[in-house]
Amino acid sequence: MSSVIDLLKSHRSIRKFSDQKIDPELLDELFRAGQGAATSSFLQGSTIVRVTDPENRKQLAGLAGNQAYVETAAEFLVFCADLKRAGNYCAKYDMPFEGDFTEHFIIATVDVALMAQSLVTAAESVGLGICYIGGIRNNPAPVSELLQLPKGVYAVFGLCLGYPDQDPELKPRLPLSVVVKQEVYNEEGDAEAIAVYDDRIREYYRTRTGGGHGISWSEQVATLLSEKSRPHMRDFLASKGFKFK
Repeated sequence: MSSVIDLLKSHRSIRKFSDQKIDPELLDELFRAGQGAATSSFLQGSTIVRVTDPENRKQLAGLAGNQAYVETAAEFLVFCADLKRAGNYCAKYDMPFEGDFTEHFIIATVDVALMAQSLVTAAESVGLGICYIGGIRNNPAPVSELLQLPKGVYAVFGLCLGYPDQDPELKPRLPLSVVVKQEVYNEEGDAEAIAVYDDRIREYYRTRTGGGHGISWSEQVATLLSEKSRPHMRDFLASKGFKFK
């Protein structure tokens, strides 16, 4: 089996990091690896804000839900969808800016995810650990203000990056039969497969380092989808120029 495939299958979120710094040349190489990801229509609609100031890190940790590893990781990066950079050139070529269409928003957001995952794969290949921080969207307006993000740019997620100081267990994923379908979408056999998977997840949470709550996957995601989730995001994105036309 390819070492890259093994690496991708062994991903774990790291929330405790050593004090070891990341060499600047290595960090630049990781950025370049991220840039190597696919980008729709060659938009390259991603911008990374590297945050090193301790006070800014502290503020971001609080805004993201008091996640301490935002402060303690060797690096904290904020990945932003960016339509402003390309949009700047509409006027130059005497073209109207129509970057507030839903499709443009999707293109830029997908670009960010692809870039980040390529960077993450490169980072893990050299022994670094990562943790995505979706909590950066808990308080998008103050985050945007702190990072001085202009109209046409929004923070999609943060990323903690550093050398691991823990060795967490691998969290089991859904069975392939549930995720991969042949020709058309169907749910044949899914309920039975997920019932078995729920038992695995309950056991994982019960036995992982430090113990756990023993909740199943289906209970966890049902709770997620039954509650309001960041209802402020629609109005915030509109304020940043993402009108979803």
